[in-house]
Amino acid sequence: MTIAKAMHNIEKNLALVQNKIKQTARDFQRDPNKVTLLAVSKTKPVSDIEIAYHCGQRDFGENYLQEAEQKIIALRDKNIIWHYIGPIQSNKTRKISELFDWVHSIDRLKIARRLSDERPANNSPLNVLLQVNIDNEPAKSGIQLNEILSLAHQIAPLPRLKLRGLMAIPAIHKDPQQQRIPFAKMRQALTELQQYCPDCDTLSMGMSEDMQAAIAEGSTLVRIGTAIFGARTT
Repeated sequence: MTIAKAMHNIEKNLALVQNKIKQTARDFQRDPNKVTLLAVSKTKPVSDIEIAYHCGQRDFGENYLQEAEQKIIALRDKNIIWHYIGPIQSNKTRKISELFDWVHSIDRLKIARRLSDERPANNSPLNVLLQVNIDNEPAKSGIQLNEILSLAHQIAPLPRLKLRGLMAIPAIHKDPQQQRIPFAKMRQALTELQQYCPDCDTLSMGMSEDMQAAIAEGSTLVRIGTAIFGARTT
């Protein structure tokens, strides 16, 4: 694909996604400005991120540390907010704590402690979300709903982290009403968490196929990759 065609496609796709977010928010009596678009750029080249950045996109999500590190270094002159959204291995926490602004996939106290201990002192606290396995799927990471408050109590005091809320990846459903059920559970879980941690203001949920259901149920951050950049290359 030529650079010109890639620019056209990404610019057009970004506009479509942004308009869809705004319209969905309005349809469900929500403030469109309270829903952030996270462009999931894993497996995509630096050039695609530069195009999206040129179009005004600032939040980007990555799953693979080695790939992300190369992109972050290449784009260090850009005012990008980097989100780590993949599973975290203990031997990767130092680099993640150094490179990223957000981590969405906290499900163990051990990992949270390492991220806090290894976060550079001259960086602002790392924004973190607790990953919830909302549909109890064996192949997915995340804590159970009844574990949220216990883990939050342990993580909130860590000095180099800022607990911001919850993240979930529900099971795939085609029916929009079925899609809303786990998202509604997440909305209620955040409300309960806010009784203990009023600063928790983020629900990271919703992707290309279910973002409308997620927004309807209170998502404040939708993770969109395919609808912006096209199908994954790997």
